[in-house]
Amino acid sequence: MMLRALRLILSIAAVSIAGLAAASIAGNPVRGQQLFNRCSGCHSVQGENKSGPPLNGVVGREAAVVEGYRYSPALMNAGLTWTEDALDNYLAGPTKAVRGTRMTVSVSTEQDRADIIAYLKSLGGQ
Repeated sequence: MMLRALRLILSIAAVSIAGLAAASIAGNPVRGQQLFNRCSGCHSVQGENKSGPPLNGVVGREAAVVEGYRYSPALMNAGLTWTEDALDNYLAGPTKAVRGTRMTVSVSTEQDRADIIAYLKSLGGQ
């Protein structure tokens, strides 16, 4: 019983520390715009659907709600809101974050993710 409680406390501490580390990285929206060029083959920031949904206004928006885009059932049922933390987690490993999602491309470095998220945030959100 005591071992189980200790594991729970350590798990909570690890999650809290990971959250603090992610929050401490400042994103550069100018660099993020340059990095987003890699994403623009599938995603637009002008509102049109491509093979991926448009990402203008994504920060703060519920996942899988853009009209006219056909989302995977997995993403539609994930119950996500695209907070900065949720975007960071998803970009780090989409198929790990939401099993069954159609997006398979990930962004491996924390700084690149922070920069892309800062750029998306600069476009406005909800």
